[in-house]
Amino acid sequence: MDSRTESAEQEPEIASGRPDTPARPPLLRELLLVVGLFLVYKFGRQLANGHTDEAFRNAHRVWDAERFLRLPGEGSVQDALLGGGDTLVHVANTYYATVHFPATLAFLVWLYARRPRHYVWARRILAALTAAALALHLGFPLAPPRLLDAAHLVDTAQVYGPSVYAAKPATDSMANQFAAMPSLHFGWALMVAVGLIVATSSRWRWLWLLHPLFTLLVIVGTANHYWLDAVAATALLGIALAVLRLPHPARSRIVRRSAPASAPVPAPASVPALAPTPAPASAPPGSRPTARPAVPEAHQAPQAPAPQLATSAAGAPAPGGDR
Repeated sequence: MDSRTESAEQEPEIASGRPDTPARPPLLRELLLVVGLFLVYKFGRQLANGHTDEAFRNAHRVWDAERFLRLPGEGSVQDALLGGGDTLVHVANTYYATVHFPATLAFLVWLYARRPRHYVWARRILAALTAAALALHLGFPLAPPRLLDAAHLVDTAQVYGPSVYAAKPATDSMANQFAAMPSLHFGWALMVAVGLIVATSSRWRWLWLLHPLFTLLVIVGTANHYWLDAVAATALLGIALAVLRLPHPARSRIVRRSAPASAPVPAPASVPALAPTPAPASAPPGSRPTARPAVPEAHQAPQAPAPQLATSAAGAPAPGGDR
């Protein structure tokens, strides 16, 4: 009996022409979701504003912890940045001010258009990372190293420009300058690199790690973050990646269905049975007869009748009989 296979589940939309690609989420819903998350985050950061004394106490604790752990001083990175000239410092400040959001947004747009399954996963990771960062901003306000006198660092954004922060944190109504830990600049950049490495197969995809590496040098060299800010962001991202796994491609269930009955197929011609050949008279006792094909009666050659001899009543040949 013949059989056919068919898929029991089909995606309402296949983005890349493959059956294992899930449906792309509605665009309007995603736009509203991303904008809503961004507004909630900005509003939450504003709630952490005003804790100036606590933010500076935590800054001293972080600075002392880095010295205890023998981490390299942030000043060494800034010295290298300042040694490259005003242009290099200006490029670093511009990178800090303008690359953070556009790069992450472009990452999400590309995944939405080309890798819907990876897009949903990456969006969840970024949302979880941002929510955890917001909770830490509220519970652990932290002044950046550029505002800490013990660090002896230059506020490169105020000196060389451009700057996204007001000169005085207390008068800054657009951003919370006491939300240094964790560094979402580094956390988002690291997630962009991880997401592109997972979603692509090029041998050059590992070069995406240059994005978080350059971001790390920028946030430390411009004195906007401590080393531990990047460490905290990496830890939170690692937890989010461990909890929110990339879903496996959906596999279609196979259902077997009988094909309609077709015309009967004639049975193959039977092979004639083998008939045993009687053993010759001179064969030794116990010998087995040799098998030979039985010839149908219709194909047997006609045999001439054997000559009959006249016999007498006694059974002997009659004299004068035919010879």
